[in-house]
Amino acid sequence: MRVLLVGGGGREHALALRLADDPSLEQLIAAPGNPGIAEVAELREVTPTDPAAVAALAVEVGADLVVVGPEAPLVAGVADAVRAKGIPVFGPSAEAARLEGSKTFAKDVMTAAAVPTARAYTCTDESSTAAALDEFGPPYVVKNDGLAAGKGVVVTDDRTAAEAHARDCGRVVVEEYLAGPEVSLFVVTDGEAAVPLLPAQDFKRVGDGDAGPNTGGMGAYAPLPWAPPGLVDEVMRDVVHPTLAEMRRRGTPFAGLLYVGLAITVDGPRVIEFNARFGDPETQVVLALLETPLAGLLHAAATGTLAEHPPLRWRTGAAVTVVLAAEGYPAQPRTGDVITGVDRPGVIHSGTARRAADGALLSAGGRVLCATATGADLAAARDAAYQLVRGITLAGSHHRSDIAAAAVDGRIAVPS
Repeated sequence: MRVLLVGGGGREHALALRLADDPSLEQLIAAPGNPGIAEVAELREVTPTDPAAVAALAVEVGADLVVVGPEAPLVAGVADAVRAKGIPVFGPSAEAARLEGSKTFAKDVMTAAAVPTARAYTCTDESSTAAALDEFGPPYVVKNDGLAAGKGVVVTDDRTAAEAHARDCGRVVVEEYLAGPEVSLFVVTDGEAAVPLLPAQDFKRVGDGDAGPNTGGMGAYAPLPWAPPGLVDEVMRDVVHPTLAEMRRRGTPFAGLLYVGLAITVDGPRVIEFNARFGDPETQVVLALLETPLAGLLHAAATGTLAEHPPLRWRTGAAVTVVLAAEGYPAQPRTGDVITGVDRPGVIHSGTARRAADGALLSAGGRVLCATATGADLAAARDAAYQLVRGITLAGSHHRSDIAAAAVDGRIAVPS
């Protein structure tokens, strides 16, 4: 199988590593890729959000499967353009990707499908925003209605900050706050059949103890020792299958990766958000534990044969990833700094580049690297991940020191 992987971040590097391990893989091409992906794939230049260019590249390389990593190309219609060429693609259509591209659309689907979620209002001016904030009270939850690279959500007790975020975004969804630990559940689907992966938990705020602004994600771990028994079955029954049925009813079936972001509240699991692709950095830990070959699984979803795919196999133990971010991230990340100490298994490239003059590895984004490790249990995986972090040198970089710590210490409580 010849696979074209679209994207160039940490999620795509994690995907590339698992795709490259698949015995059915003949060749892996990544566009545009990154220096880490270059170790396992042939890199090609392309603008990921240009549907015609991606489709043309898929034809040129003779791809048997195209895997679209980021959300922006999906919302732009890349999957549609590739399918129009008769090539199987793992990723939803532009219409179906509205589950991530528009918070309002996602809420409409959830309401129609009776999916448990927070009450919410779409607001386009100061008066409607103020009314919604008044109704729900603090903590205030204000979400950019469109794509925002994981940083479009403000959760705050500061009314002024909530109103300012709404003004900056223009069109927002204001919703009630859901109290409880958060869970990320990835579901591979061909539109009818659906296969859940291991639940994970990520860390959205920049600082220890969940301090500071939201980011694209500062770390993650899996599995979740504190998760309620039967959680995945409940979410599949009450969230995933009703959502897929509603998308089919609308004539826009969702095929690809449905990311279900959940809060485990006193009333049970409630959906915080849907995404239309693998999450970053949760992908790093979930795929580190997946034993089933990835290319075959994604090809089954892309060709409508997922119901015939064998049950997934998982490695024992746990996985932890810690994000190493550039100085100034998330506000104004500094780029162009030399990085050393990355040539070790488990170091995943998120925002890196090679200097043309001498090939030195440089920082080229806000989230630069992910140190990912597995272990016999969560404590061992956590220790190994931080050992990787300590071996990396990047001037001015920062990372959270508490990834998975509360889970290891048994300090996560599910409301009851």
